[in-house]
Formats: sequence, C-alpha cells, structure tokens
Amino acid sequence: MKRIILFSIISVSVLGCNTASKQDLKTQMGLSKDEYIDLKDKKIVEANRGFSKGVQKNKLRNGLRIVDYLIMDSHMIGLMTKPISSLSQLAAITRDTTYDVLTPNFLNFIRIQKEMIPALAEGAGMDLVQWEKTLDKMTGQKSSLGEIDFLIDGEKFFDRFIEEIESAQKSIKLRTFIFDNDDYAVKIADLLKEKSKDKNIKIKILLEGAGVIMGEGDVPEDSPKDFIPPESMPKYLKKNSNIKVRVRANAWFKMDHVKTTIIDNKVCFLGGMNIGKEYRYEWHDLMMEVRGPIVNKIMRDFYSAWAHSSLFGDLAYLANKLTKWKRLKEDEGYPIRLLYTRFNDFQIYRTQLAAIRNTKKYIYISNAYFSDNNILYELIRARRRGVDVRVILPVKGNHEIMNASNVVTANILFKNGIRVFFYPGMSHVKAAIYDGWLCTGSANFDKLSLKNNLELNLATSHRETVEILKKDLFEKDFAKSVEMNGLFESGFKNRIAEFLADHL
Repeated sequence: MKRIILFSIISVSVLGCNTASKQDLKTQMGLSKDEYIDLKDKKIVEANRGFSKGVQKNKLRNGLRIVDYLIMDSHMIGLMTKPISSLSQLAAITRDTTYDVLTPNFLNFIRIQKEMIPALAEGAGMDLVQWEKTLDKMTGQKSSLGEIDFLIDGEKFFDRFIEEIESAQKSIKLRTFIFDNDDYAVKIADLLKEKSKDKNIKIKILLEGAGVIMGEGDVPEDSPKDFIPPESMPKYLKKNSNIKVRVRANAWFKMDHVKTTIIDNKVCFLGGMNIGKEYRYEWHDLMMEVRGPIVNKIMRDFYSAWAHSSLFGDLAYLANKLTKWKRLKEDEGYPIRLLYTRFNDFQIYRTQLAAIRNTKKYIYISNAYFSDNNILYELIRARRRGVDVRVILPVKGNHEIMNASNVVTANILFKNGIRVFFYPGMSHVKAAIYDGWLCTGSANFDKLSLKNNLELNLATSHRETVEILKKDLFEKDFAKSVEMNGLFESGFKNRIAEFLADHL
C-alpha cells in the first residue's frame, strides 16, 4: 500500500493496551502478521508499510518531479497565473499561524475529576429547525434540495461509480485529490479513456498536483506480474483519448482535497474516497450518491475550480464567478446543505464547533485524522453537559504522525468520560452526527482540512437519511470496534507527534 511522501516510508505507532490473550487481541483489533503485541510492556506495536516492495520507481526522477511541482508549478507559474489569490493565501497563512501561536491551548486548563463527568442527559436533543436557521445565518446561504444514498466501502461505491460512467450520455466531470497509478486505478482510467471516444461525451478531470505526486508511489506487491504503472497519470489519461485533464498547482500547500464526480449533470458522487486500489479493496470509507437540484451547485463549484486551474488563473476564476447560471426549480428531495473549507471561509469548522456547543443528547464522530484542540475542548465540555460523546478512530492509520498523535487524543478523550472506539483496520470515514444533524464529506478533523485545504461536506437534518447512516455506519462500526477501557502508554514521541499534527 503506497502512502505517503509527506511523512515516512515506514510507519510504526505504539499503542498501550490492557492485558488480554494475544490471539484475542489480534482477532478483535484486526492485527496482521506484520504487527505484534508485547504483553510484557502492554503495547500494541503496529508496522504500517508506507510503500510496498513491488516495482521501485526512479528516485532521482521522482525527486525532480517533486521539486518541479513545488517550485516551478506551484510557486513560479502559480504566482504568475494566480498572483492575487496566492499573495492573499500567504497573508492568511501568516495571520492564522500568528493567531494559533498566540492562542492558548484551552485543554491545558481542564481539570479532570470523576465528579465532573455526569450521567448521560435525558430528554430531547437540540431543536433542529432552529439549528438550520442558525446555519443559514452562519453560512449566508440556505440549504438546497436533493437526495442522498450512502455508499459504504469500496465495493458499493466503485460498482455504482463504474455503472454510472458506463451509462453516461453527455458528460463526466471528475475532481479528486489522488488518482493512483496502481492496476485498479488504471482500470478506471482505461474505462474513462474508452468512454471519451464517444464524441458526444465530454470528460473533464481535475487533479490536485500534490495528490498526483502522492499517488505515484511504488506499485503494490499484489499487482499483476505484467503490470507496468504509468509514470504520470495525467499524461496517461490524456494519451490516445479525448479527456481534458488539468492539474491544480497551488502555492503555500493550499491543496484541493475535494472528491466529486458529476455525471450527465444529474448525479454526483461525493465523499472521502480517492481513485485507487486501497479505497476499493482495503480501507473502510464512505461516499454518497447525490441527486436533485443540489447537483447543479456542486457543478458550479467544479467549474470554478476548473477555471482557476487554467493558465488564466485568477482572471478565469473571476470570469466564472461573474457568469450567471440558470436557476433551477428546486422541488425535488429534502434540504441538504453544502459546507466548505475555502479561502477565509471555514464553514465546516465553524458549523461543527457550533453543533458541538448546541448538542444536548449525543455526538457520534468517525475520523482518522483527529488533531484539532478546539474540537477536543468542545467535546469535553459537551460530555460535562451530559452529552453521550463517542469517537471512532482507526487502529491502523496510514500516517505515522497521526497514529502517534491519536494516542494522545484518545487518552484525553477517555480521561474526560468520552467513549473511544478503535476500528479494526484503516478507517478513512469522515462523518459526524450531532443530535440528528449529519455532516460528512471530504474534511478531516485536522488543520489542513479545517483551515487550509479546499474541502466539501454535505449536511442535513433529514431524519430518515440521518437514521440510515446512524444505523448502517455508526452502530455497525461501534459493534465491530474495540472500545478503549484504559489509558494507552504515551511517551515523548507521541507528544512530539501531537504537536506536529496540531499544525498539519
């Protein structure tokens, strides 16, 4: 499994555990032959191989491509084509970093005493009608209408994804962070290339430059023997096809982490999955199939990002924003809200902090990258109001820094009466429910997603829809997971990792 150049090739995270039989713990926590449990020291030692021992890429060539992307594409060409947005982003980074440094960590002021952790509150949750009105004011926009079908895990998503691509009649607009170069991703690429031969179908693919580099690691060991990975997925997608491909360059590591695919302007797939083998076969993850008038708004976001990634950069972006779109009659579906992380507009962050503060009954969260101290602080305050707070983390993450940081996060949550569950394997799910208000999409609970990247989440208070995800995802994952029942061993390494994670 290839992942991820920003961190390390070999990921080793150490989690403490309570004594149990070696076989039982391995079974419960889904540990593989590459992991072991040291019962003497009460530790789970997890060896996550960041890259397989398959085909090795030319390291010099790959290094030059990284330099080319970071210096030439993102900063030299990027600054020329997007001077206003690039300089504005630099100013924002300076401002936000200064604020983060000067703002105290409120977690340090929390006293932990058993009597401060009350029994769970009884009664109704927050008033969702009033909450939606509050969100209208916070975001400056009202909900749209549509319908959501949840696609949990790779088989359900990619089967529907491929089915819709094969039946497309007019257009396919794909926007993703990573388009891997493994054999499964190439299968998807070949399907898109074949589809593009129909001149009635227009295909546009927008890739994030940093994601392109991340996706071009070494080939998994279980690849077909005769498989040769493309050296460049953007070039492979364009070769012998009519696909239009753009790679988004960005200054200051402001990445486009959105994952949407719009087919025939009628259906949109949205969520946390990139295009690659691990998302299809290995990781636990969530996507949504969305229909209705809301798809038109997501399409506008695609064209805005597409324009900004052109050679005309800021000018093309401005022209797109000034373009008047035909307003569609919104009479299909139930209220669904688009929430964003974008320049100077941290809607996903602000609305979820507000949701935590207003929740009266329960909070369920599943997220692999959990490092924001403000969210942790508000979750602790919610638990002290009697709210049932539960958090699902993966037992096997894909980043060493986040793995080690999650140990500290789990201990903080556990000590403050919050129930922590470890999902057996890698969970890439990014979902939360607050008293019946659902928020899910591409955003993690870290600084990158909440303040830096471009992100897109969907949110709704539609009772039947929220209950479906609560039952099919959260309740099943609680049952599959191992609940934390004692503090994990946490050392200097974990504290350093937590500090780094707080700034990622």
